[in-house]
Amino acid sequence: MIVRNYRELTPRIGPSHSGKGNAREVRVFSEKDFDTNLRFVIHSELAPGTSVGYHKHGDNEEVYVILAGRGLMTVNNETRDVGPGDVIVNKPGWSHGLENTGDETLSMLVFEVAR
Repeated sequence: MIVRNYRELTPRIGPSHSGKGNAREVRVFSEKDFDTNLRFVIHSELAPGTSVGYHKHGDNEEVYVILAGRGLMTVNNETRDVGPGDVIVNKPGWSHGLENTGDETLSMLVFEVAR
């Protein structure tokens, strides 16, 4: 059994994809932990006004799971409000970004899978 608690791991604090402000990210698992094409699982927190910069993906697919907070998610120039319980897919070749537009920290899990 492999169990890690993202609250106990050392975070990386800095801009995410040239977004606004500094994100707090913890890489819970990396590709060396998996036997499949799963590349990573990250827990990320965006303070109010912080963003993941809009960027394009290559050969990978990402899934964002919003745990807490509110924000604006843009995928392929389509924008919508997101909040707790929302799960967003970003397919290979698609572009996306996320901004915390709320008054509390936006918390999420991000999974990336290679083709």
